[in-house]
Amino acid sequence: MGSVRWAFRCGSWTPSRSDWLLAARCIQREEKDRIGQFAFTKDAKSAMAGRLLLRRFVCERMGIPWSQIRLERSPRGKPYLAAPLKVRSDSGPEPPVWSFNLSHHGDYAVLAAEQGVQVGVDIMKTTMPGSISVPEFFRIMTRQFTAYEWSVIQSAGLENQQLAAFYRHWALKESFIKAIGTGLGFNLQRVEFHLSSEPLTQKYVVRHTKMHLDEEEEEDWIFEESLLDADHHVAVALGPADRAGPAPLRSSLPPPTSFTLLSFSDLIASASPLTEEDPACWESFNMKAEAPQRQRESHASK
Repeated sequence: MGSVRWAFRCGSWTPSRSDWLLAARCIQREEKDRIGQFAFTKDAKSAMAGRLLLRRFVCERMGIPWSQIRLERSPRGKPYLAAPLKVRSDSGPEPPVWSFNLSHHGDYAVLAAEQGVQVGVDIMKTTMPGSISVPEFFRIMTRQFTAYEWSVIQSAGLENQQLAAFYRHWALKESFIKAIGTGLGFNLQRVEFHLSSEPLTQKYVVRHTKMHLDEEEEEDWIFEESLLDADHHVAVALGPADRAGPAPLRSSLPPPTSFTLLSFSDLIASASPLTEEDPACWESFNMKAEAPQRQRESHASK
């Protein structure tokens, strides 16, 4: 089975005029228009990187020419491949179907994909809550975690360590929700995570965290955790595509792989323009602020 883990650092990407115009030509027109509506360049860059990551994956790993890729969004906003659904093969059995998912937060956009299983990915940057204290922030978020999870989060040590534990749990929950495609209607207290005792690092992927669903341990789900850097947690949820499958998921998966950091050149290596150049696209982007004032001040103080 195939496995893909890619990351792009949007936060340090300062696109030139030619880079931004080329990127805009290499995605579908409606996506270019949607990205143009973002108020801040930080969000526009994250969205653009996500589209390019996804198209690169479909082109290079699924073997579909860039110009033939048609991506749509589900009612919940999840991207999916509308056409062509697969490349025709006249020889041998059909390979397992790819599942893929995107996430962006903080300084990165990430993509995770796997063949034959459900995939969800979430990245979270550990950040101070802004104008309120950490205890007040936790009070507001009380219903998102179980009593056991809160005991783990609040016993993690200093406030920054508690926040890191909070965002680690949050990334795990979001990765599961995104894998099953349920969205906002899912009660997050139904899932409870029991973290691996192994420390998270940038070089090693932890795969021993357990999930309890409705107070029962779920043997069929695997969670991969790692750090892209000291502040960014990534969680990948891997679940059975078919509960009637013949083999346990854990025994059929390849060893976990770390996220590969891609450059802008990597993102567009297989790209081909889909539309004509639109200079107004750059002019609109170039006039925007990077991020809201509070985010800029927070970033500058670090």
